Amino acid sequence: MNFSGINRHTPAGHILRSILHALPPDLEVRVLQGRMRGARWIVGAGVHGYWLGSYEWEKRRLFEATLKPGDVVYDIGANVGFYTILASLLVGPHGRVLAFEPLSRNLAFLKRHVTLNHASNVTVYEAAVSDSSGSSLFDSRGDPSMGRVHEAGNICVATVKLDELLESQSLPPPDLIKMDIEGGELRALRGAAGLLRLHRPSILLATHGRVQRADCCDFLTDLGYDLQPLVSDRQLRDVDELVAISSSKRVRRDDSPPTSAALPTFGQRQP
Repeated sequence: MNFSGINRHTPAGHILRSILHALPPDLEVRVLQGRMRGARWIVGAGVHGYWLGSYEWEKRRLFEATLKPGDVVYDIGANVGFYTILASLLVGPHGRVLAFEPLSRNLAFLKRHVTLNHASNVTVYEAAVSDSSGSSLFDSRGDPSMGRVHEAGNICVATVKLDELLESQSLPPPDLIKMDIEGGELRALRGAAGLLRLHRPSILLATHGRVQRADCCDFLTDLGYDLQPLVSDRQLRDVDELVAISSSKRVRRDDSPPTSAALPTFGQRQP
């Protein structure tokens, strides 16, 4: 059930939110639904949709339908670990999840969730992904889920360039990249140009702003990617979240819920 879709102004919405607001932030709970059902979660890590199993309903269901045991996932902008833990469960003990997150508050929850769920296939990188390795100013003010690399930032964080990291540390190339980094996506993609050309991972990309979206679309199209809106009934020009597939791959879209059979090639590495 999509609890996050319940209107807060309805009686049901008022009752649900009253109950949720009364929960202690350090309370450990179990995720209620989806492929993460039963996973351990800390209530105060973020929105209640994380553990209610209704967070980013469409993206989460596509993610669940797509990944298979043994896949390698790069979670870029891992935040407190929702997609990291979900990916860990989906890819299994023979898969790998590389989670990138620069903000210390989020890292604390991310590492705690990794530990609580015994996610031994997860490696956490305490850095922002960009077009160079080193450091950068980062704006951590406001909602901790919306921190971003910015020249007017209030703290300094480490940065990594994926092409350099892949080469220097012999990391496994990804089958799937999930990227949501609040406006830094073009820099991150540029820093992974070699990886994208060679290994052709599929990408779930959240863009932020029309210029950033257009620039990312142009960049990925030039690399031979086909782009589709994450939500099937929307036009690409009207959405911020995209699915990027190498031109030899396709994502089937219809009105039925996504299933592994409906998305047979999404997330598979090119030969």
